[in-house]
Amino acid sequence: MDQAPGSPQGPTDQGSQDAQRVPTCYRHPDRETGIRCTRCERPICPECMVDASVGFQCPDCVRTGSGTGHAPSASRPRTLAGGSMASDPRLVTKILMGINIAVFIAVHVDSSLLDHLVLIGAWPSPPSTATAGVAGGEWYRLVTSMFSHWEVWHIAFNMLSLWWLGGPLEAALGRARYLALYLVSGLAGGALTYLLASPSQASLGASGAIFGLFGATAVLMRRLNYDMRPIIALLVINLIITFGWGSIAWQAHIGGLVAGVVIGYAMVHAPRERRALVQYGTCALVLAVVLVMTLVRTVQLG
Repeated sequence: MDQAPGSPQGPTDQGSQDAQRVPTCYRHPDRETGIRCTRCERPICPECMVDASVGFQCPDCVRTGSGTGHAPSASRPRTLAGGSMASDPRLVTKILMGINIAVFIAVHVDSSLLDHLVLIGAWPSPPSTATAGVAGGEWYRLVTSMFSHWEVWHIAFNMLSLWWLGGPLEAALGRARYLALYLVSGLAGGALTYLLASPSQASLGASGAIFGLFGATAVLMRRLNYDMRPIIALLVINLIITFGWGSIAWQAHIGGLVAGVVIGYAMVHAPRERRALVQYGTCALVLAVVLVMTLVRTVQLG
């Protein structure tokens, strides 16, 4: 989904083709990139970019640099957003997929388990006093519903999207920032669903978090001056499906998307000297909005 379609090649001479060829990362030859290391000028992809005082450097130049006068941690390879470079840039994505699949298997082994995991505002619905649901004190449903699926097509679509979008984002942001983006986007989608949907309507799925990844991917591609058309087209298709299919909780998609754009912007545009404060402070502000929405709806249903 995050790969731009190839453009057709016309009948040109070999020298013209070589001149127009897009450079590829020297460590990942299958990845096209327009970014070069400021020290050795070799092309590098987002996964290999190490934030420097001016531009970006490749991991080899960072490792071999000496005599800088900085502490060893100062030259430690960093991601675009300031996170630590990891040997497995998809580890968190794999763990999230594993949790979703494990919950999917569990609810099919014991279907009654699903009743305790889905997001539901209040049951029975007002004016009766709720004995189950978020309004009844079961706030944990905002989290468990993010990892719950019932239909095979639902989990298949979400896990494919998580793999395609999550891997590049995890590499660009770093594990901690990527995990914060995923969880807060999912909570924002759940909170908006809780606020606007019918209190007796049950919803589930990782779609809120996935749409958060969509939003952050768009921000990242804009930051790197990549072609925005593929991600915009994919997002438009998903929004058409969101509002055209009656059984989809559109609130979760919109809430996750907005949170993903806001957090993603803070992640990739935060000033270096206050980067962590801006990044995690933005996550905290979005969480505060989630808390306010949840409290408001709980009072309404109380």
